[in-house]
Order: sequence, then C-alpha cells, then structure tokens
Amino acid sequence: MYERYEKLLNERNITNYRVSKDTGVTQTTLSDWKKGKITPKTDTLQKIADYFNVSLDYLTGNSDYERWEEKFNQNGVLREDVLKYEAGIKIPVLGKVAAGIPIEAIQDIEEYEEIPESMARTGEFFALRIKGDSMEPKFSDGDVVIVRKQDDLISGEIGVVIVNGQDATVKKVVKQENGILLIATNQAVYPPKFYDKAEMKSSPVRILGKVVELRAKF
Repeated sequence: MYERYEKLLNERNITNYRVSKDTGVTQTTLSDWKKGKITPKTDTLQKIADYFNVSLDYLTGNSDYERWEEKFNQNGVLREDVLKYEAGIKIPVLGKVAAGIPIEAIQDIEEYEEIPESMARTGEFFALRIKGDSMEPKFSDGDVVIVRKQDDLISGEIGVVIVNGQDATVKKVVKQENGILLIATNQAVYPPKFYDKAEMKSSPVRILGKVVELRAKF
C-alpha cells in the first residue's frame, strides 16, 4: 500500500513534509507507515487520497483507476470493461438539495442510484438531487450528485453543507482563518456567503459530505 503512496509522491514531486503540512497527517504517521509499523486508519487514508485527487481504492492498491470518473465513459455510464468486475450497490436519493437558496433536506427516498461495490467499501454514500441554478453550469436543476458522508473537506472542494441545522446546500467550500465561505459557480446571481466561527456554531453550519460524482440528466 505504501508503495502506491510513494509512487504518487514521486510523480507529483511532493515531499512527506508537504503532505503532512497540507493534510494534517503527522510525519510520524507517514514515517511509521513507511517502516511497516502501522497502517493508517481509513479516514487518514481518505485525506491522503483526497489530497492527491485519487480514489481510496487506488491509494490502497485495490484499483488501477486513479479517479472514479475514469471508470465512466463520456455519457457518465460505467465502461464495459469495468462492469465485468464491478457489482452495483444501491444507495438512496434523499430528497432534494438546493443549489441556490437552501431548502430543507427531505429524508424521503425518491429513488435509488447504483455505485460500484469497490466505491461503496470506501465509506458511507448517499445521493441528493440538485434544485436551482446557483451551481450552473457544473450542476443543473434535476441532476443527482453522489456524496460520500464526511464532516470535513479540503478547502476548495465541493460538498453538501447543512445550514441552520436542517437546510442542505451544494457549494464549493473555501476555508478561511475565521470561518468558511460557501461559493456558487453562478456568482452573477448568487454571491458567496461567508459564515464566521460564531455563526457556524449558532446557525449551525455543518459539512455533511463531499460530492464525488455527478449523475447529470439528459
């Protein structure tokens, strides 16, 4: 497993020090991993995989595809060579997520989407439907996004954020020293919304998961 990580270091010309500084994974952990003393926990491995923009399966040597999207053709369908080896796991589409003004996250299951079994092994996933146009042209009204449940993101990633304790919105999350900034791609209509640390606690504002895949409507 460490060999795959070392391969990424060499390919990207990145040092352990830089990985540690950018991800928060201690250099001791990385050193002990190299020496075979430990195997990092799944959440630690996921941080490293996210940092290199590769799938957890690729980092751990369970897949030769660096990213999930490489398994799909230009129409968003699993490639035939992948289908031979990937069993489908159904996940629920939970209500609708506002890609604009946040709306309540409805917990009723509308339908189901399938994800590869290897993907399902890397964490807990759910699907949410986009409503609104604030994330145009990346996400359109009616699209479904696949979300990996996690309570933190690397600054600049797109995630599902719970606002006011019950409203869910899909936005690019940029971390700042005194809070977070939620950014829409359609900024001409939807300006960025900043929440300082006090507002994050009082509202509250909480990261629910990372958007890992788009299932666009046609």
